[in-house]
Amino acid sequence: MHNNSCFKVGLYIRLSKNDGNVESDSIVSQRSLLNQYVKENNYYVIDEYVDDGFTGTNFDRPAFKRMIKDIELGKINMIITKDMSRLGRDYIGTGELIEKYFPNNNIRYIAINDGIDTFLDNTNNDIAPFKAIMNDMYAKDISKKVKTSLHSRMKEGLYVSGRCPFGYLKDPNNKNHLLINEEQAKTVKLIYDLALKGNTYHYIAGELTKRKIKTPASYYNYVWNSKCISKEFGVWVDTTIKTILTNRIYVGDLVQGKTKKINYKLKKTIKNNPKDYIIALNTHEAIIDRNTFNYVQDLLPKNVKRPEKKRFYLLDGLLYCGDCKHRITIRYQNKTGRSYTTCDYYRTYSKYHVCTTHTNNYEILENVILDNIRKVYKKNLDQNKIKNYIENLNFTDNCLKIKKQIESLRITNNKLIENLDKTYMDKLKGLLDESQYLRIRKNLKKEIDDNKLIIANLKKEQLNLNKIDNKNYINEFLSFDSQNRKLIINLVEKIYIYQNKRIDIIFNFKNKIL
Repeated sequence: MHNNSCFKVGLYIRLSKNDGNVESDSIVSQRSLLNQYVKENNYYVIDEYVDDGFTGTNFDRPAFKRMIKDIELGKINMIITKDMSRLGRDYIGTGELIEKYFPNNNIRYIAINDGIDTFLDNTNNDIAPFKAIMNDMYAKDISKKVKTSLHSRMKEGLYVSGRCPFGYLKDPNNKNHLLINEEQAKTVKLIYDLALKGNTYHYIAGELTKRKIKTPASYYNYVWNSKCISKEFGVWVDTTIKTILTNRIYVGDLVQGKTKKINYKLKKTIKNNPKDYIIALNTHEAIIDRNTFNYVQDLLPKNVKRPEKKRFYLLDGLLYCGDCKHRITIRYQNKTGRSYTTCDYYRTYSKYHVCTTHTNNYEILENVILDNIRKVYKKNLDQNKIKNYIENLNFTDNCLKIKKQIESLRITNNKLIENLDKTYMDKLKGLLDESQYLRIRKNLKKEIDDNKLIIANLKKEQLNLNKIDNKNYINEFLSFDSQNRKLIINLVEKIYIYQNKRIDIIFNFKNKIL
């Protein structure tokens, strides 16, 4: 038996937004109950840990993390909560804590209302796993109800997102209705005007930055790099322009439900199929009329692809800037005959000092990265698993994907040719002047030619896939001797390069081949 004076108690209190309307679960109520229990049993309280507004479906909570740290430092050896649901509603995580983590660290856990005390032998402890499952089911049920409620409001044409889209603000009398933000709307109209003249995303972004027009991020108090000379206004980028030019919000329609959570326990989201989007028409005042919007859609590139490269690199497409998270490109210098890496974001917007060069000799960098990959996989991989995995690879599927890409590009080119003919007719009708027509014609023809080059490359790739010998591929994979592009992209997801030369390699297939 333990004397109560030998216990160093930590009181854990948690309240989620979903529990906010339950008086008995309030922070004040929990604190009162715990303090009364401590007083009655003469326990010595070391600290109180309060997570106010945090869900119990995961353990990413600041006070909870601090409590775990204090356990490992030996500051506390006893945890008291109102009930098990306060500790957590994820039955797997809660079970791990009560059944493994607390016993391994000699921690006594008490859930007052559930009658659970891990230092006593009682029936309540035996049914603790079932209580954890019930708490988890409650969280799942709440999640379903919230999701159903949100979908219902979306279908009614109510705006349910937290942040307003650029160009709008929330109606002070109805937070689910949008009103035009006159200052931002002027910028939206300017972007569409520039697009109507046949300008590219990149040109429009540069023009807005040059005119010192505030970016959407600037309105949201974004903290810019202290070296950025345009930190008051920000730097416009191509993706922001594309988002504004393709968003139906500006014609008065709401398109919501574009993403969904993987499940109620994770914050990670995935994209929904466009056919599952929830669309409500004419829910708010438009900034752009529908005819203008539709005409701009015809002018925009449908498949923005880079032209065919003269040089290909083993790590091409895998390198990312560790500081700004944008891609790192590999560039060949004719003068030196060597290749170097550069942060793409820095290269495009260097005059605004948004990042740094991240320059490295590519050949040296490649050797360092390959050495690291070999060491990690030779040390950790399960050769039987990886052999089975590669033997089961279906290269026919890859060929089918390439075939679909080729067909899609051909359809796109047919549409671009139609747009080219339409643009010529618009010129004849006087809807476009000579300079506008020539600019649009140049952009359309360039995109058509680029797509033709991509189709040619895809056909070559299709032929190479058909020639793959699985046995040789397995030997290459297991030996790590040959520098095979397909081998590398199967092993590595991303490689982050930092300005201080640090390298982080994000590997693939941890559960499949390790």
